[in-house]
Amino acid sequence: MAKDPQTRMDEELERSEHDAEPQAEPLEGQLDEASADTDEQAVADEDVGGADTPADPEAEILAAKVDELEQALSEAKDQALRTAAEAQNVRRRAEQDVEKARKFALEKFVKELLPVVDSLEKALESMGEDASEAHREGVSMTLKLQLDTLAKFGVESVEPQGEPFDPQYHEAMAMVPNPDLEPNTVMDVMQKGYLLNGRLVRPAMVVVSQAAK
Repeated sequence: MAKDPQTRMDEELERSEHDAEPQAEPLEGQLDEASADTDEQAVADEDVGGADTPADPEAEILAAKVDELEQALSEAKDQALRTAAEAQNVRRRAEQDVEKARKFALEKFVKELLPVVDSLEKALESMGEDASEAHREGVSMTLKLQLDTLAKFGVESVEPQGEPFDPQYHEAMAMVPNPDLEPNTVMDVMQKGYLLNGRLVRPAMVVVSQAAK
């Protein structure tokens, strides 16, 4: 059955009034709850994202092993350096000992020859005018040959006549007052001293001056 035109107009008028009515707004409490829920979700997301990743046990073991190996390597290097330095010191000492042995191996032999030299020098000094020239020349040549041979092996004489007394190379046999010389000056050499490559073999026996009283 068809609706009355008046009825249709009433329905359209009622629909227009309904559309013109303002829509209901959400309550303030509901907005606050929604905002709080959003903030909590954001904080939870940040906590999840910022959480530390669990440590890897194998990585820690490997790192500790690397540190241990590096320390062992450093200690081995230090030990190698100390060993090399010690070996060098031993080699240097051995070379010095060999050099000393080479230089002073003849020390005892030289000491045994020195009395022969002393005897030849005294024999040459004690020869009188009655001694033949051939005899004198023979003793002189023998003495020179002895001294040249000793000098070839690094032996040198110590004759400190007129020099200051040195207890390292001289042995004082007497002290004599002498106003003409400075005190502790070698006045006379009773027996020459000798060195072997710079080392004292026998000190010179000397007479030393002292201040006149």
